[in-house]
Amino acid sequence: MTITAGSLAAAGPASAAATNYVALGDSYSSGTGAGSYDPASGNCKRSANAYPKLWAAANSPASFNFAACSGATTSSVASGQLGALSSSTSFVSITVGGNDAGFAKVMETCVLQSTSSCETAVANAETFMRNTLPGRLDSLYGSIRSKSPSARVVVLGYPRLYIPNSSGCVGLNQTKRAVLNRAADTLNTSVSGAVSRAGFVFSDVRDEFSGHELCSGHDWLHSLTYPIGDSYHPTARGQANGYLPGLNSAVNRSLALRKAG
Repeated sequence: MTITAGSLAAAGPASAAATNYVALGDSYSSGTGAGSYDPASGNCKRSANAYPKLWAAANSPASFNFAACSGATTSSVASGQLGALSSSTSFVSITVGGNDAGFAKVMETCVLQSTSSCETAVANAETFMRNTLPGRLDSLYGSIRSKSPSARVVVLGYPRLYIPNSSGCVGLNQTKRAVLNRAADTLNTSVSGAVSRAGFVFSDVRDEFSGHELCSGHDWLHSLTYPIGDSYHPTARGQANGYLPGLNSAVNRSLALRKAG
């Protein structure tokens, strides 16, 4: 999907100039892996190439607070980012949940240990995603609504890491790649369920990233790389061509629902 500045403006909330936008979330929202980090953001690694910055640059909202931070969990978003919200906030975007489920540790296990260890780590993470994460998301989303009662809230999901049924792929074997993709699906299911309960809008970016996962030859994600923290995160292209269109699509749906209502 190709997005131009003109279509971005059309995709933005009505009267974008009057929009007060707050970007919350974890590294997939802060732009870890996309480079051009704001030195003032420190370990939060907020990138000029992250989808919230790209959206704000194209739509010129009245205010923009980029609060997303690498490593954020539902708990740290609640304790450290929600101060950016207020009754005047009219638009919120967020990715969160992957760190609660121990995504980094699961990847470490799958990269460094056996296939069976990887499968066990993924299965344990999926159990958490199904049984514990929904309650954490419900609580966080409730707090977001309480602090910004009039805001349109877009929650973005996570891409699958590997192109399905890839062959000749260097690194993790096919079994590991398959269970990691399954974990992404389980995570998205848990997140989308909580989004529905909250009355927010969910953007499933797996469609945008389809054909651009690792091993596709047209990757929009980093494999194991240096610096290590960039590994398995979207590249600048993944932010611009994957996450940004996902956000725009969700904003359009939000506007359509509001008009229909």
